Amino acid sequence: MTWTVAPEPHDSPAAARLWRAYFTEVSDRWYLPRTGRPTAPEELEREIARETGAELAPPRGRLLVARHGGAPAGTAGVRLLDPGRAELTRVFVLPELRGRGGAALLVRSAEEAARSLGAVRMVLDTRSDLVEARALYARLGYRETPRYNTDPYAEHWFAKSLAPADPAAPADTAYPAG
Repeated sequence: MTWTVAPEPHDSPAAARLWRAYFTEVSDRWYLPRTGRPTAPEELEREIARETGAELAPPRGRLLVARHGGAPAGTAGVRLLDPGRAELTRVFVLPELRGRGGAALLVRSAEEAARSLGAVRMVLDTRSDLVEARALYARLGYRETPRYNTDPYAEHWFAKSLAPADPAAPADTAYPAG
């Protein structure tokens, strides 16, 4: 089966189902080791309702949905933080489809979407327990950078230049915060 990636309204039924799956997983991965329990249903519903994804709507954002064999299988979101800088968020692939190239395709598609919005740099944050995500970002050329936001759950910040590679230019290894 093949992967496809396309923009999708942040409030479509497919996007809503994938957001719920994403949020449930990352929330449970936070709560279980710290409290010994999964996210309480009322906490989950409150946070899902609070994080609508509206910031991922055009003209300053995009939500991408990956499909595997035509069925919704993953997401990635992009939003402009300021001219030239976009944030990558909500990167998620259904657990049963991981390891099949969908996450890398989503991130690369998000980078193209960010370029189309005028971004020349992509930033993101993640947590220490999301080791698979950190490995993916490093493999795709993202480098750790100083904190750029105040997200209380973020523990690692990454950035990547989206500018076309210039073989004569020195390697871009430092990314200023902000």
